[in-house]
Amino acid sequence: MSLQKKSSLLGTIGAIWGLAGVLLLLASAALRLGSMALDAFSYHFLWHHWTSLAVIVLGMAYVEGYKGFQKAFSPRTAARARYLRQNPRIVHVALAPFFCMGYFFATRRRQITSIALTSGIIVLIILIRFVAQPWRGIIDAGVVVGLTWGIVSLLVYSVQALLQDDYFCSPEVPDKE
Repeated sequence: MSLQKKSSLLGTIGAIWGLAGVLLLLASAALRLGSMALDAFSYHFLWHHWTSLAVIVLGMAYVEGYKGFQKAFSPRTAARARYLRQNPRIVHVALAPFFCMGYFFATRRRQITSIALTSGIIVLIILIRFVAQPWRGIIDAGVVVGLTWGIVSLLVYSVQALLQDDYFCSPEVPDKE
């Protein structure tokens, strides 16, 4: 097998591994939180619970799903998978999900943003564990809607990034390799 074919195969494996790893992470979180969200409905909901559920679900769909995933995370993650397919390196392929999320071999701003966002999400997860039902389930329902939107948008952008000749989003990799 020629060196170019090996590089192409390595890049394809890296892109698929990176996207699959990110999608599995998101799906795992959605499934875990989904059971907590469903558990909330075993409680008697009053008008303020229903109102809160509607506001949180719609708010998370917009803020997390549309603004966070569809407009930022998903196109960039797909762009980084595209970059990895075209420029494979052994370490990048081995750690492809982390590469695709921008934790390393990214611009300084992208790395800081990725790490800060992940840290903030971890803190929120810890804090929300202390919230009693049905409120925790109401919050988790909103998060599940946002995560589901994110999964769908990542799938759509990944297909575009990997199959189209041109892709609109920058992978935000350093200028100097």
